[in-house]
Amino acid sequence: MILAIVAALIAFVLCLLLGVPYIEFLKKRMLGQYIREEAPESHAKKGGTPTTGGVFLVIASVIAAIVSLFMAEKTSTGAFLLLITFIFYMFAGFQDDAQKFEHHANKGLSARGKLILQIAIACLPVMFVTIGGRTFLTFGHYTFNLGYFYPIFGIFLITGVSNAVNLTDGLDGLAASNLVISLSALTIINLIMGNVDLAIICASVAGACLGFLYFNRHPAKVFMGDTGSLALGGVLGTLAVMGKFELWLIPIGIIYLVETLSVMIQVTSFKLTGKRVFKMSPIHHHFELCGWNETKIVKVFALITFLCSSGAVGLFWYLNR
Repeated sequence: MILAIVAALIAFVLCLLLGVPYIEFLKKRMLGQYIREEAPESHAKKGGTPTTGGVFLVIASVIAAIVSLFMAEKTSTGAFLLLITFIFYMFAGFQDDAQKFEHHANKGLSARGKLILQIAIACLPVMFVTIGGRTFLTFGHYTFNLGYFYPIFGIFLITGVSNAVNLTDGLDGLAASNLVISLSALTIINLIMGNVDLAIICASVAGACLGFLYFNRHPAKVFMGDTGSLALGGVLGTLAVMGKFELWLIPIGIIYLVETLSVMIQVTSFKLTGKRVFKMSPIHHHFELCGWNETKIVKVFALITFLCSSGAVGLFWYLNR
């Protein structure tokens, strides 16, 4: 518990220290966000805001995690594979952001190209878990062995969560605030399970997200970009796969799930009927167009995540006591 807190504090401080020079670098190079034409009109003023802030967020997380893992003497192959997956997803997101800079528009990698990259990276932790024979899902005292189907499930989960967090990252502080809560819940669950190495990594990423909020809260001084959102979603999904609490991501990641479902419902409805269910998707834009300001949406969504995550942690403790 103590080293998890230490890891979070190191990541928090590092994120604050690295953020200032990195944001100044982005401003000098004029590497700002391109706003998509479909976004609400209020987002136009965000054009040019420095992006790819996920770089210093991930670096702070990884350094804090490695230092804390060595301090705790809890280094393991699984822990380092998790960090490598985290870094790979950061590079995948950075490549997408770099394409936007090159095209001078909010058009990065093709959907197919991005998906292929995400699937390829997800194969690393999923194969590690599969080779280790941990192809089962658990819920309390119940166990469901997926056998040969687990690799498909695991890759789908990690890729899906990576994209879900990417969709959620549409308002100042929205993704980061919810991730602080989700990752804190996973830290506690890992500690209950005795996965100290994974708990330290969870705490490190949570601490870095909290530090990032200093720069990303409304009005944002920097965006994490796909560099951050794909990486954070990827590490969240990978943590669930390697920690064997995949099903618990449903309540803990309820906001990411709802954001994704809102897009799927909107697209399906429009293609089949020509009508839209929401004013705009993902659903946070729907609430914007309903008159909610960004701060209110972020607070309400974070509260929902907090309540669902708290309930999940309480139930997890009860079922595993």
